[in-house]
Amino acid sequence: MKLALSTTILALSASALMAGGHAMAPSVEAMDQDVSGGSVTATKVVAPANGWMVVHRTNAEMNPGPVVGYAALKEGENMDVGAILQEEVASGDMLMLMVHGEDGGMSTGVFEYTLGAKEDGPIRVDDKLVMTVVTAN
Repeated sequence: MKLALSTTILALSASALMAGGHAMAPSVEAMDQDVSGGSVTATKVVAPANGWMVVHRTNAEMNPGPVVGYAALKEGENMDVGAILQEEVASGDMLMLMVHGEDGGMSTGVFEYTLGAKEDGPIRVDDKLVMTVVTAN
């Protein structure tokens, strides 16, 4: 009962925020998955503006590493966002799915980020990256 009540309160809070003209908080939802087909999918990504879901390699330290894939995002809720992997990803490899913006680059609609660059860089909420980590099966 307590869980149902908490879920109801969260749903009401989200509804109140939406009614007040506030967008949903940026987020990435994904689960560990088979990537042998050459892609990785987030079940849901909420973006504050048009941008990118970027797939970084990572490890136990949870630092974003090299980019191995990306997919375009539209502002708001994006469902079943798939990114084609540009490198081989082995079973057991950890991937960080992160929301990046479409700011600072030379061209709109062209992914221009390289590790550490400002162009099309990661967004932050309360100084935290908007991301989740999955393990390749």
